[in-house]
Amino acid sequence: MSRTPKVLRGCCGIGLWALLLTPTWASWQDAVPGAQIIGTGDFSVFGFDIYNARLWSAARPLADGQPFALELIYRRNVSREDLVKASVDEIKRLAGSSISPAQLAVWQAQMQQSFVDVQAGTRITGVYLPGQGARFFVGQQLQHEIDDPLFARAFFNIWLDPRTRNPELRQQLLGTAKP
Repeated sequence: MSRTPKVLRGCCGIGLWALLLTPTWASWQDAVPGAQIIGTGDFSVFGFDIYNARLWSAARPLADGQPFALELIYRRNVSREDLVKASVDEIKRLAGSSISPAQLAVWQAQMQQSFVDVQAGTRITGVYLPGQGARFFVGQQLQHEIDDPLFARAFFNIWLDPRTRNPELRQQLLGTAKP
């Protein structure tokens, strides 16, 4: 005999369980209250548009210690493997020897859970939570959370570090690009 109460059995019970297990921060906007676009820009490689990026924050200009969201709206298909590899390569380039190969391997596994294969129109939003880590949303759905402040800083430095590979995109995101 099942110990599950009748109300929780069947399809309605599944929906109820999903509702009960949904975190209070069901969308990235819940983690960055009052967020507004700070800046936006496009990322292209060899003339091929890859994504449009938008930096969201309640603080303008972006303030250290404040949460923010980086939304990427993809314009072409990119595999999860390619997204992870590109991220690992850039973290490694920016961090140098300060990040061990073992730590990079852990982060790579976390990013495998955070990212998906993307198609034109797919939105992945990363939320930076100072002192906590990062959350990754596909559309409005939480994909994965990484409770590691060091990872979060290293990851978002791909776009926001002054040594980024695309300083023009950085300036556009931060709202400091000259017209």
